[in-house]
Amino acid sequence: MTKDNEEENFMQRPTTRREFLKKSFEGAAGAAVSFSILNLFTDSAEAKGFELADGIVIVDPVKCTGCRRCETNCTAFNDGKAHPYISRIKVGQNYNFGKSGPTINYQNGNGHLGDFTIIGETCRQCESPRCINACPMDAIHVDEKTGARVINKDKCVGCGRCAVACPYDVPTVDPETEKSTKCTLCEGEPACAAGCPTGAIRYIAWEDVEHVLIERENLIENN
Repeated sequence: MTKDNEEENFMQRPTTRREFLKKSFEGAAGAAVSFSILNLFTDSAEAKGFELADGIVIVDPVKCTGCRRCETNCTAFNDGKAHPYISRIKVGQNYNFGKSGPTINYQNGNGHLGDFTIIGETCRQCESPRCINACPMDAIHVDEKTGARVINKDKCVGCGRCAVACPYDVPTVDPETEKSTKCTLCEGEPACAAGCPTGAIRYIAWEDVEHVLIERENLIENN
């Protein structure tokens, strides 16, 4: 069976959320669509499994200009200060060179110094979160309202193990408070999405995720 036939059969048959999201990044279009939910679920034999969050934050690299207002909005809402370093959404870390980092042919890659494709990183709200498994203080729990994996500031000691464990480098220890920061989904209304001037950031409910990913694949392939 050819690759084209395999992809056609895959799109025609029913799929679970986990299977679709993992499969959708294996093809040629996967590199472009990996904007914010590449490897959405973290599979780990050691990590505990939890119910999925109500939705996830997706960053569209086609629309993102790299203005980084989302980082300021995030910390203003959650921390009462403008502090991009501790933002729960990370645009700055891929800003210059994209996810692959500096390479000898950086001008052909993503990022401001490449093809201007800015790929923001967000918390995947993993089904099996390595951050939860790594925390020695049980300071990360599942929010009852949104299902987001959030940090209990009273329990957090700022050890940074969650930041080390996260494969997407999203949790960050605030150097001023010595407490870790992580996406809370802002009680279901993410400040990063609300303040994005180009509409590049969207909070997508789980029932709409599959449709949005297919929509983005088609748009990117046709550009």
